[in-house]
Amino acid sequence: MPRQARLDVPGALHHIMVRGLNRSKIFENRQDKVRFLERLGKNVTEGECSVYAWVLMDNHAHILFKSGKQGISSVMRKLLTWYAQYYNRRHGRTGYLFENRYKSILCDEDNYLLALIRYIHLNPVRAGIVRTLNELNRYPWSGHRAVMGNNDFDWMDIAYVLNQFGSSKKAAKNAYHRFVSEGLTMGKVPEFTGGGLIRSKGGWSQVLSARRLGQKEQSDERILGSGDFVNTVFDEVEEISARQMKLRRSGRTISSIVEEECKKEKITPTELVNGSRRRKVSALRTRIAKRGLDELGLSLAEIARHVGVNTSSIAKAIARAERKK
Repeated sequence: MPRQARLDVPGALHHIMVRGLNRSKIFENRQDKVRFLERLGKNVTEGECSVYAWVLMDNHAHILFKSGKQGISSVMRKLLTWYAQYYNRRHGRTGYLFENRYKSILCDEDNYLLALIRYIHLNPVRAGIVRTLNELNRYPWSGHRAVMGNNDFDWMDIAYVLNQFGSSKKAAKNAYHRFVSEGLTMGKVPEFTGGGLIRSKGGWSQVLSARRLGQKEQSDERILGSGDFVNTVFDEVEEISARQMKLRRSGRTISSIVEEECKKEKITPTELVNGSRRRKVSALRTRIAKRGLDELGLSLAEIARHVGVNTSSIAKAIARAERKK
């Protein structure tokens, strides 16, 4: 079954999950985690994103953030491409580090923000790494410690999190602390990481109740929210898709973009696809890649096949271009 397209709606709340290939480690030691967080901070700042929760485990990571105008793909592509190269270089390995694509769930902020913050920050408790809330307060690889004022991450929107619990900082921290404490005995919640209709309705009880009443509701495994929220997301996605579809119907293809850009720069398509490393050719590939993404919604792999380099090279080129903005 082909995988579904990612729902990359700018300005939406996303729960991101990244796992090591075959459940292997993606962090060997403290330095790896520090470098990952440094890069995460750099990329979300550049992407004008707001991070509300995060946790780093040895073989996976969770991040909860609201994307900026460019969506999530650009931020995550830059972060994971850079980190995989760093990790392989530092630990003398080759090949893939992460399991398939990162997983992203677009979430209904009004109904799930606080529950997701708590769920993500309690990962070390569920894994048995820490046993008490006091230990979690000191655990360095979770955003919980930062919310409690024990770490300073200027790229994390701690003020927004605390504002959900009260107007005064002290009272808000105490309320947040109680809220997290109430979740200490909570186990895994499948609807936060999978479940399709179950997730969209809020649990099996709601699904069964709706079925008994003969009700049907829109659902999607990529979305955490009610049927109305799912429909709203689809409407936004359809606006983007409609623009891209209009361009496709007008005859625009990746081949026509290649031809147009090559003609403009007086570079032959043959030189483009033969792997030339001339600066002018590399810049041309980047422009073609950006247009393929923005105008046609193509995958990096499909774009790479038309410009003569591999997917990783395209990802790096786009990341470099976005850093210069």
